Amino acid sequence: MKLKYIILTVLCVFSLTAESACIVLLHGLARTENSMNYLQDQLENEGYKVVNIGYPSREHAIDALAKKAIVPALQLCNAENEINFVTHSLGGILVRYYLGKHTLPQLKHVVMLAPPNKGSEVVDTLGNFPGFELLNGDAGLQLGTGVNSIPNQLGNANFDLGIIAGSNSINWILSSLIPGTDDGKVSVENTKLDGMNDHIVLPVSHPFIMKDDEAISQVIYYLKNGEFYSGPNEDLN
Repeated sequence: MKLKYIILTVLCVFSLTAESACIVLLHGLARTENSMNYLQDQLENEGYKVVNIGYPSREHAIDALAKKAIVPALQLCNAENEINFVTHSLGGILVRYYLGKHTLPQLKHVVMLAPPNKGSEVVDTLGNFPGFELLNGDAGLQLGTGVNSIPNQLGNANFDLGIIAGSNSINWILSSLIPGTDDGKVSVENTKLDGMNDHIVLPVSHPFIMKDDEAISQVIYYLKNGEFYSGPNEDLN
């Protein structure tokens, strides 16, 4: 695994340059922009302009959050030649909601880390429990797999999309609620979205995928090449 990470890093160095591209980072539910700081540092080292935007993820529903998070971020990118999004969890759903209602001519790539693109069974089971809404807000309640699932109402991807899913969990209780391989919050299967360009699975957990060195190297590789790296001795699904 370490050798593969080194090879991937070297390949990124010799890929296309970042030039004037802007990367908008969107964190996940009940997190802050600080959770994306390490990823921001690595992207800035590659020469990208990075907008690491914070938004009150537990205070509003998905429609309001998409506007509050994405509109000011795009204003900070508006002088750039190219706009990309890199998101964690709920952040990916905000991008899907926004792009479903707005055209963004400068958009090039979107990379989603552990997105609940088909919702999460955790919300189905725990959404009605006392305290769930307090901890996760209206947006959290919209991330299930049932009739009220916003992700399942947003349609297919009509933009260039790469998805990185996690296959390790540090929460066996939540994992017991999720069928199949999961990252502790969402199954690998439910990260997928019709219309996506590429999808890979890494042995990381939901809370830490955006800080994982291999995941970050894959993000950078996708931004430069429009696909994930799959080299010799590749053992990912």
